Amino acid sequence: MTFGFAPSSAASTSSTDLSAASANPLARLLEPAEWAEAGIPLLRSPREVVSGLHSRHQPKPATAIVAVLDPDERLLASASFTRRPAPADGWMFRNTLLSQLRRVIPHDLRRRTPVRTAVLLYCREGDARWTEEDGAWMWGLRDACTLHGLRCGAYITLTRDGWQVLGEGRGGRRPNAASAPEPFATSESPPLLPRTGGAASEVLRRAAAR
Repeated sequence: MTFGFAPSSAASTSSTDLSAASANPLARLLEPAEWAEAGIPLLRSPREVVSGLHSRHQPKPATAIVAVLDPDERLLASASFTRRPAPADGWMFRNTLLSQLRRVIPHDLRRRTPVRTAVLLYCREGDARWTEEDGAWMWGLRDACTLHGLRCGAYITLTRDGWQVLGEGRGGRRPNAASAPEPFATSESPPLLPRTGGAASEVLRRAAAR
C-alpha cells in the first residue's frame, strides 16, 4: 500500500471492460443540477485544497488528481494520473478512480457512515463551463466513492482561466492550468513526502497548502 501521493499512471482496462463501457456512455454522466442536488459536502477552504494539490502534483491538461480528506479537511492521500484519449465515460472513469483509491488508501466499507471524503481535481483545456466529460467524471467519482466507502466530495476543474468547483459556483483565477506551483513556504504545514509500506496508522496526517 502506498500512502501520500502516487506517481502518474493509468489503470489497465480489459477488452471485456471496454466492450461493456461502450454500451451507453451518455447514461453515465451527471448534469450540474443533479450534482448540486446530491448533497455533496462543501469544502470549507477550496482554494487551500486546490493550491495544495496543484503544488504537489503540478498537473497539466488531461491530468486528474483524486484526493482523500479527513473530517478536518486535511489531506490523507492523493494520486494523479493522465486521462487516456478515449470517449468520456463515467463507468471507465469510475474504474480508474477506484483503482487509484485502492492504491493509496484503505477502504472504509466497514464503517456505518463514511468519515473521509474524496475530491477530484481535473486539469483540462477549454473554459470553466460544464462539459459532458465533466459529467462523466462526476458520475465516476460518486460511484467510486460508494464502492470504497468514502463520502463523495467536490469535483473541481482547473483550466487556463483558473479553478472552479462545479455545482457550487466557487472558483478563482489562481492556481490555473498555466501557473507555476505556489511555494510550500506559504503553507501551514510541510509538504507531504511519498511513503511506501506500513499500516493505515502511517497515513500522512497534515497537508494543507495555500
